[in-house]
Amino acid sequence: MDITNKSGKPLSVPLPGGKKLFLGPGKTGQVSPKALTKPALAALIESGDIVTFAGGKKRIENGSSGSLSARSAGSSDHKATGAMRQSGDR
Repeated sequence: MDITNKSGKPLSVPLPGGKKLFLGPGKTGQVSPKALTKPALAALIESGDIVTFAGGKKRIENGSSGSLSARSAGSSDHKATGAMRQSGDR
């Protein structure tokens, strides 16, 4: 779940396990659905300081962006060995 700080001040959002999520004004963070049941977080949501919406990490499907396929198509057959090239006086 995504939460957004709608207040004009930075917030310290309490999470389960004694952790905290620090959100600046207008910033968005992710919390588990279990965290939404915490009374302190529920109070922030009810007051309107924080809004929630379903979401999460956006996944890029294969072939949808095109940048990955373009990079692999243009790669050379050069294989790096991991050794650094010598430089300087020899």
